[in-house]
Amino acid sequence: MITLYGVVAVTFMMLMYALERRGRRFIAAFALGCVLSSVYGFLSGAWPFGVVEALWALVALRRFRDA
Repeated sequence: MITLYGVVAVTFMMLMYALERRGRRFIAAFALGCVLSSVYGFLSGAWPFGVVEALWALVALRRFRDA
């Protein structure tokens, strides 16, 4: 189940990244996808992935704020 969650979370994140140019809401959705992917990283025991995705979420939130 964790693997399935990870596939869905990372797919959602990448889809939102591809759609970012369509508006701020996609940047916010990308940030959410990064958070979901970060949770997956921690749940699966890959904490470096979890940390990096959490940092990407912060970057995306800043881009959302500045957009």
